[in-house]
Formats: sequence, structure tokens, C-alpha cells
Amino acid sequence: MIDYFDRGARIAHASPCLVTDERVRTYDAVRARSNRIGNGLIRDGFASGAHAAVLSGNDPRAFECILGLLRADGVWVMANHRASEDENAYLLDLLDVDTLFVHSEVADRIARFRADCPTIRRYIALDRPFPEADAFLEDWLGDDGEVAQRREGRPEELAFLGATGGTTGRSKGVMLTNLVWQSLVSSLVASMPMKVAPVNCVAAPMTHAAGPLALASMALGGTVVVLPRFEPAAVLDAIERHRVTYMFLPPTAIYMLLGEPDVRRRDLSSLEYISYAGAPMSLDRLREAIEVFGPVMNASFGQTESPMCVTALPPHEHLDARGDLARPGSCGRANLLSIVEVMDDDGTILPPGERGEIVVRGPLVMAGYYKDPRATAEVSRFGWHHTGDIGMRDEDGFFYIVDRKKDMIITGGFNVYPAEVEQALQAHPAVQDCAVFGVPDDKWGESVTAVIELRAGVAADTAAILAFARERLGPVKTPKSLSFIDSLPRSNAGKVLRAELRRPFWQGRERTI
Repeated sequence: MIDYFDRGARIAHASPCLVTDERVRTYDAVRARSNRIGNGLIRDGFASGAHAAVLSGNDPRAFECILGLLRADGVWVMANHRASEDENAYLLDLLDVDTLFVHSEVADRIARFRADCPTIRRYIALDRPFPEADAFLEDWLGDDGEVAQRREGRPEELAFLGATGGTTGRSKGVMLTNLVWQSLVSSLVASMPMKVAPVNCVAAPMTHAAGPLALASMALGGTVVVLPRFEPAAVLDAIERHRVTYMFLPPTAIYMLLGEPDVRRRDLSSLEYISYAGAPMSLDRLREAIEVFGPVMNASFGQTESPMCVTALPPHEHLDARGDLARPGSCGRANLLSIVEVMDDDGTILPPGERGEIVVRGPLVMAGYYKDPRATAEVSRFGWHHTGDIGMRDEDGFFYIVDRKKDMIITGGFNVYPAEVEQALQAHPAVQDCAVFGVPDDKWGESVTAVIELRAGVAADTAAILAFARERLGPVKTPKSLSFIDSLPRSNAGKVLRAELRRPFWQGRERTI
């Protein structure tokens, strides 16, 4: 992975690499820092192939530590500081982390990690000294020399470890190789060709898609503008100030940008791409986004096990000749390096128009789940990686995600996919976002229900929303009940946690959630 950063550093050595409001770090400076961090690790007994993690929010120093551990021939463990202490302790132990760089915001977790994560030898304070850590980064750094331990990595070797979202059970470690990284960067460049070196705004958490995408942009000598957190006004300010050309945001964050009162008065003309993924996007909001931001929206489909861009729908394929959505709801066609199909439960590849599970082959697929051969075998049936997503493809090879396989509702013998119902509800002008799921019903087996987050300042009108939905969905798919919530529960990646909302209804029942 480090070779891709070094490519960017060679072609843009004096150009800005990591930018905040306070400071600009050039490629030369970041490369030197990564050398010093790598030397510090080697001096500290960090072995080739050892695992290291950075527990921090969006921070340029976090990026430098990731590059440093890669330069020391380490494996990057993508830890998430926004996860719970229990989840962090579980994953850091499961993934055999040797060294942990820790931001002061989560320093109080170190005591728990020392008790539950025996493989961690060293805790390095990232941003300032604090007593829970073994050393402070600035005092611990090695010298400025080249890292002596570097060797050429092989494509099949482990490069980084991700973690599944944990929305349907305990998170699993995902083994991603150098070849996966090479395939990811290549697929991104092919699906989003850049006219100039990108200016990438990292506003979504770098512990998810935004972080790897920022590292990938460094291969092109791009500038990475790091915002500490997602705040809509600050994002719009950054786009104007730094002439941002590219950013990744989950749909929920895009909705929040669209809700900013002055968004239509901002100068957003520098944007070339806004990538969105991770959850279905309301078609009405997508049309609004194209109107506000321009023809820059880039959809993709992937997951931790086959990251980012198994399929892609670039901006020019979003719109037809009349300027309307050409393929509403599509996540695009398979990238150049992936074979994507739709399969039934018996392993038969289905023809266009039929619904089944989306399966993937190719170098973008993980090597397996870390220390979990049974789960690896389960998702690798028939020689394909099984995504767990129900979808279909059309005659032209465009894919459409229907829903997660485990989220399908069976009511009165009919299959209802929550995402379809959510799309209809999100088209109502009062609805900011929603979650649809099945609840026990003595007559129908399950009945469709919805929990709705309203737009700011709008009053709830259950009858009007249900009537609106019935016109679009018919009686079977229309929710039998609605409830309202101030803010839907979301994962750290911004996905609405249907399982959390559904769980109280299924206590003591047989359905797995």
C-alpha cells in the first residue's frame, strides 16, 4: 500500500498533501514523517507483518501514522474510535494488534485495553501527552533516515484488516491484501477519471470509506483536506475555500448538506465528483443533489469484504438526454476488475430482471475472515463471494440493490423489501429519513411498519403519509403502522440500524435479527 503514496509523493513532492485550517503539510513533509514513524516502530521491536491500529477521529497525524506503520512493513487495522469501548476491545484483541496509536479523546479506554488485549505491546499518544499512554508520538519518533526494514510486498500478502459493520451480529475481521488495494485504486481511477490532481475533502469518518479513499487519492498526488467532523456549514466552507473536487459522503450527510439554508448560494463549481454509497439514497434527494451540486454524483456498491466499487454509476450515466434520472435506483455496472452476478439459493446464475443475491468474483474480494474459516466458507459458496444483498441486473448490465437478504419482510406470503418502501416514504416532503421493517403479526406472519424522522419544523401527519405511500405502493407494501422519532439510530458508517429498532418487537420470538 505504501508504494501508492510514494508514487504521489514523487510526482507532487512540494505540493500540499494534508491540509487543515491550521496547517498545510506537503508530500515531502508527510513522507519524512512517515519515515520517522516507521523507524520508531522498528526501533520499538515492531516486526514485519505485525498489526498496528490508529484509534482517532479525522486528524492529519492519524494519516501519517497509517503511512508510517505501512512503511515499517506492518498491517493496518482500521479501528474506529466511535465504536463502543466493548467493540474496540473485542476487535483489537481479535485482530492481534501489536501497537496502538491513540488520540486523547479516547485515552480513558486504554485501561480496558490493557486488561483485555494482551497482544498490544505499546500505546502511543497521538495528539498530546497523557499518562495512560506509554509514550507521546513527538518524543517517540525515530530519526529522519529511510526505513531499513522495508521490503517488497507480494500481492497476496495481508495489507490491511477491516471490520464488518456488526449490524447483524458481532463484527468480523476482514483480510484485505495488497492485490485488493491495487484493485481498489485502479477501479476508482477507472470509474472517476480526474482531470487534475484531486482535492479530496475528508468530512465523513476516516475510519470508514473516506479514509481509504483519501489514501487512494494520494496515489494521484492529490490534496486531502481534513475536517475534524462532518458539519454541513464547514463542509460547504471547505469546498469554496479549497476548491474541493472530490468527496465521499453517505446519503444521510448529503441530505444534511441539502438542508443548509444557503447551500444554493454557495460556489460549488469546483466539484467533479461526490461519491455516495453505504445506504440507499432517496431518488427525490438525488435529483435535488444533482440540481444543487451539478452533474457530479457518483454511485457505487461495495462492502468491507469487497470494498468501495464493485459496481459504479458515474455522473454521466445518472442522467438521460432530458436531464432526468436515466436508471433510477441503479448502483451502476461492474468495474473492470470484478465479475458480478445475481444468484439464487441453489447457486444458479439468474438472467436479467430476476431477483437474487448479488455475488462477486475477482481481485477486489477479501482473502477471508480473520481466524474464522467457517464464516469464510459460508460467504464463499459455489466459488463466489456472497454479499448478502438482494438485487437484480438489467439487460444492459446495470445493477439494482433491492435490500439486504436478512431484512426481507414476508407478510401474508408476499415478499416486501424495506428499501422499496423507504424510497416511497422518503419522497414525502415531510420525511427526512425512515426505517422500515417487519413486526410479528398473528394474521399475516409479519406486518410492515415504519419509523420516521421528520424534516425540521414539520408536524407529523400519519394519515397523510400513509395515503401518500399507498398511492405508490399498494396495500400490501404500505406500512400498517407508523411511529416518529427525533433521530434514527445509525451505525458509525451512517447506516440506519433497522435491527435496533426491530429488536423490541421480536423479543422472545424465533426470528433472527
